[in-house]
Amino acid sequence: MMRLLRGALTAALACACAASAWAQEAFPVPRVTIYPGDKITDSMLDERGDVVPRDSEPLYIRSREALIGKVARRTLLPRQPIQIMAVDNPRVVIVGAQVKVIFAEAGLDIVTYGIAQQAGGVGDIIRVRNQDSGLFISGRVQSDGSIRVGEG
Repeated sequence: MMRLLRGALTAALACACAASAWAQEAFPVPRVTIYPGDKITDSMLDERGDVVPRDSEPLYIRSREALIGKVARRTLLPRQPIQIMAVDNPRVVIVGAQVKVIFAEAGLDIVTYGIAQQAGGVGDIIRVRNQDSGLFISGRVQSDGSIRVGEG
């Protein structure tokens, strides 16, 4: 009897230790398979707890709001937590696109055009080749698809 009780206590303790190694909060998970390039919407997501080891929590997205409007970089499987590196901002500028380049500082506005050397989403810094001079410049992608340089 004592052995049986000791075995049950050991098993209960092992389960409690194993449960504490997993995150208790709910993480957003796909409801359906989401393919690379798909824009993530609220209807594609569910919440699920105990899916991420506690020591791996910083690698995964914790809120639905952080996912909605993002684009999948790789296939996201149903009921699996979503790593931060698996999603990205939607691309506003694509490689090879002609973009408006704007320099604005202290009342001086200079507008020219360039060719995007990198794809980028709003807020990303990308390289652009100036069409007039052939020089490469870097600037921040704006929501209208233009590139702002000289943000000083």
